[in-house]
Amino acid sequence: MSENQAVKFSDVHITSGFWKKRQEINRSTTVRTVRDRFAETGRFAAFDMNYRDGMENKPHIYWDSDVAKWIEGVAYLIQENPIPELETFVEQLIDKIEQHQGADGYFNIYFTAIEPSKRWTNRECHELYCAGHLIEAAVAWYQATGRKRFLDLMCKYADYIDKVFQVDQSASFGTPGHEEIELALIKLYNITHNERYLTLSRWFVDQRGISSKDDRSQQWKAHSHQDHLPCCEQHTAEGHAVRACYLYSAMADLAYIDHNQSLYDACEKLFDNIMNRRMYITGGIGSSHLNEAFTVDYDLPNQTAYAETCAAIALAFFAQRMLLLKSEAKYADVIERVLYNGIISGISLDGKHFFYTNPLEINLAKHTANVSAERGEWLPITERVEVFDCSCCPPNLIRFFASMSQMIYTTSPGTLYVHQYIPNHADLTIGKVELETEYPKNGSISIRVQKMKGKNVAVRIPGWCKSFETKKFFEQKDGYAYFLIENDDETISFDLRIKPMLVEANSNVTTNLGMVAVQRGPMIYCIEGIDNQNSVFDCFITKQTEEIKEESSEEYGVPILRIDGLRYNQNEQECLYRPAFAPLHKVRLTFIPYFAFANRGKSDMRVWVPFRDQF
Repeated sequence: MSENQAVKFSDVHITSGFWKKRQEINRSTTVRTVRDRFAETGRFAAFDMNYRDGMENKPHIYWDSDVAKWIEGVAYLIQENPIPELETFVEQLIDKIEQHQGADGYFNIYFTAIEPSKRWTNRECHELYCAGHLIEAAVAWYQATGRKRFLDLMCKYADYIDKVFQVDQSASFGTPGHEEIELALIKLYNITHNERYLTLSRWFVDQRGISSKDDRSQQWKAHSHQDHLPCCEQHTAEGHAVRACYLYSAMADLAYIDHNQSLYDACEKLFDNIMNRRMYITGGIGSSHLNEAFTVDYDLPNQTAYAETCAAIALAFFAQRMLLLKSEAKYADVIERVLYNGIISGISLDGKHFFYTNPLEINLAKHTANVSAERGEWLPITERVEVFDCSCCPPNLIRFFASMSQMIYTTSPGTLYVHQYIPNHADLTIGKVELETEYPKNGSISIRVQKMKGKNVAVRIPGWCKSFETKKFFEQKDGYAYFLIENDDETISFDLRIKPMLVEANSNVTTNLGMVAVQRGPMIYCIEGIDNQNSVFDCFITKQTEEIKEESSEEYGVPILRIDGLRYNQNEQECLYRPAFAPLHKVRLTFIPYFAFANRGKSDMRVWVPFRDQF
């Protein structure tokens, strides 16, 4: 099938710019902020296995996974530069895991301390999800330190899971309620080369939709667990968005390893369904808070958008794997969309506060009056917080930012693919690379390659890009410009002309009819009340909008946009109903990058803004 190869994040070093700043905040602030909050809430202490009824901070079914993702993030960070205090802290946690792991290999803080008799009885209780994240953490820790202790402990656990589920089939359920272990087992196979783990991952994927132990009597429940059909027959993204994309990631991994055309075809259909019908303009997925799920095509409400941060991360993982299967720009375009919008929006500019969900509209009046809650509707929070009861997103962001350089390149025997424009230097098997740019501030990009004579460099032409300029000859295929390298040391320079533009949604997205969004390069913009007379719901963008003005911002790393718009006169705004096309007056509207909303206190916000043709 594909000869594409992934590139290890540790071989690519981000050197400057937008993402370097984010990585520095992640390293200096976020990883310690999350550690401190986890300590306060008892997550680390839970690994002592000494909880008794009546004590504070009762362990939860997903706490293992929160801590595991944090450990994985630390592992990635210390590969860049050592952090002795955190390395010691993690080793102490591993001590506790070793001390309290069962003789059979089992480890779970909730079921060991709280309900030891109910092990493997309820697929909803995240046992395999937690196991998967612990396995991923162990793999990362071994790669970072060379020490095998944690890896050996998780191999023992994986062997036990294999015995319980595949060999003895003694568990009360057949497949995980929350997928994750499937992709974790593939990582374990890749590091140990033990076929047992690949076989088990394949078994969990193959059992989906057919296991007699899993309840599919209720359609919503089957869809929620991606258990409604065998994986090869799934063509629409269903159910819990994070679970779905973790499963799809494992399916793509198996398609790649096994050269499985049926799995590849299913992955391609699932990806296209998400990209073309079930994804927000920000890259957010999972439009409903009920089951944190996909719903139906084009159902993308703005104010009640769930769009969990972890779901955007999971989508990036899925897209990354699809790039290995086929070098098509659409996959890298989606990664870019979620990178600059739906992922980074989940964390504050200072790296200390988070959003679990990422709405595309906030109406403070509805939140303040609790109107929606009274009639059974759901609205997201309007202020970022330091930690959630369910804190899957903060440590997920830590591990993602620390390892995001793996998404910049892939290689094939004769080609270096450049998917993301992030300043870096890399020493790869195909050759040495140095990429310089201020992207996304501007689209001027320079790529120096060494020891690549006779090979190709394929650079992505983003879907939003209307003007690609270079002096060097290239051939275009699947959204990439292919440059033949003719010297041992050569530099390719090109320009992606970045200009603000107005975007409209498919007419089937009825929520956004008559509205436009503002996009500049890869970034989606929003309008906040704090910049616009504390009101964003009486504003219009006109088709006659003059040139959009850009204003530099060191805080955001990309420009603020000033746009000529329209607003109702005060007397007209006070009318509950009025004649159509009531008088409007000109107003200067300020738009900021979507990822930066809710960093200055509570404020109304919207991404999609109505447009009018006339005054």
